Amino acid sequence: MKPHWDKLMAEFEDHETVLVADVDCTADGKSLCEANEVQGYPTIKHGSPDNLQDYEGGREFSDIQEFARKLKPLCSPAKRDLCEKDDLAEIEKYEAMPLEDLEKEVNTAQNKIKAAESKYKRQVESLQKKYERYTKSKDKKIKKLKGSGLGIKKSVLAYLKKQAKASK
Repeated sequence: MKPHWDKLMAEFEDHETVLVADVDCTADGKSLCEANEVQGYPTIKHGSPDNLQDYEGGREFSDIQEFARKLKPLCSPAKRDLCEKDDLAEIEKYEAMPLEDLEKEVNTAQNKIKAAESKYKRQVESLQKKYERYTKSKDKKIKKLKGSGLGIKKSVLAYLKKQAKASK
């Protein structure tokens, strides 16, 4: 993935409206990664720097190149001329809110997202434990059945069938 990304950064190096960059989340970029909820590497984000979204496309160079070529500036409080009427009305609605109320709504939504992700993680871990328990149980039953002479039984059955076929 890294070679693809480096190639894409070079292609978009002097682009007027699209920035393709990488951040080292283990060094100086750690706080930026934490603020944008980067949890795995590599992670690709796109959109407004204030509202980055997860990229969910393919990981081959042609996939990310095609995606990057379609990027364009988005409607935002700083780019109102790009907004549709409804989007502009929504921006103005939030701008009219007291800062504390808006911050509370954002924090509440982010906390709900974190809770949903945490619940999902717990459920997946629970499923993983069940999977491991079921696998162990299955393997134990198979081992017991194979240990009870199944191999010899299969050999004798095949031999007897062959004998019966030969005597016809």
